[in-house]
Amino acid sequence: MTTVAAYAAPAAKAPLERTTIERRAVGEFDVLIDIKFAGICHSDIHQAREGWGEAIFPMVPGHEIAGVVSEVGPGVTRFQVGDRVGVGCMVDSCRECENCKAGDEQYCVKGATMTYNGIGKDGEPTQGGYSEKVVVDENYVLRIPDGLSLDVAAPLLCAGITTYSPLKHWGAGPGKKVAVLGMGGLGHMAVKIAHALGAEVTVLSQSLRKKDDGLKLGADHYYATSDPKTFEELQGSFDLIVSTVSASLDFGAFLSLLKTRGALVNVGAPEEPVSLNLFSVIGGGKTLAGSMIGGIAETQEMLDFCAEHGLGAEIELISADRINEAYERVLASDVRYRFVIDTATI
Repeated sequence: MTTVAAYAAPAAKAPLERTTIERRAVGEFDVLIDIKFAGICHSDIHQAREGWGEAIFPMVPGHEIAGVVSEVGPGVTRFQVGDRVGVGCMVDSCRECENCKAGDEQYCVKGATMTYNGIGKDGEPTQGGYSEKVVVDENYVLRIPDGLSLDVAAPLLCAGITTYSPLKHWGAGPGKKVAVLGMGGLGHMAVKIAHALGAEVTVLSQSLRKKDDGLKLGADHYYATSDPKTFEELQGSFDLIVSTVSASLDFGAFLSLLKTRGALVNVGAPEEPVSLNLFSVIGGGKTLAGSMIGGIAETQEMLDFCAEHGLGAEIELISADRINEAYERVLASDVRYRFVIDTATI
């Protein structure tokens, strides 16, 4: 066991505070990672404040982890000391079910082991990236290409794959019109990736205050959803809408923006149930879908794609003692576009 410094929420809705946690000894197939940077995802706030249901405390959040390998187990073949690596939202799965064998470990039938707020196979709670080090099985560690700086790569381990996976699955590319709903931590990566895939990209945001940013990041068009004329002008326009917002939506209004057989895919997860008139999907043969991160192989594919196209997250680097301030600013939409913790400050 190794004792490391970390920032943890001691209880639901409590401010995060500096503490120490124990990391397991490096096993035969384990990799010890010196964490250099950890992104702050809105999911961290949902879970630390029990917005998505009962959680495990004390909780060290963080599933956007970038660092350097400092030790490997004797059976490790994929990594060596000094490698630049990342860890995303999961650190294990059953490896035996149909989904795991198909490379969809995130949909493990028995339930993937999440990087934090989960229970590992040893029966102990998992703790995340707001810490100095982490021990992870090599099969759930990603290689960060040399073309990506570790600080801007960290958010790709959640925000990048969460948007890349549905864009790929629903065929975003040349000749396709894609709308990104929301221009935050997820949305800004969705814009970058959809543009790099060759799609015609439109941002749908509450206001136009981020319009200049959206166009610089690769959007072709930018509309305010607070303007009723937006829904009149864009009716029937899109092949795909990726919703990155975690607030309840008027799904009927947004489904009306889809072409026949278009898809509205949710990657943001509101804390409250939503309502839907099914005629919104029946008329036009439309799809209302969801998507959750991606498998390990697809996450590596995303990292390689981002490196090839020079796509890192737009970040604000902070010291660890500003985590609680950052949480409040995320809730106020006051970040462009991802807070990243310099873990040397923990």
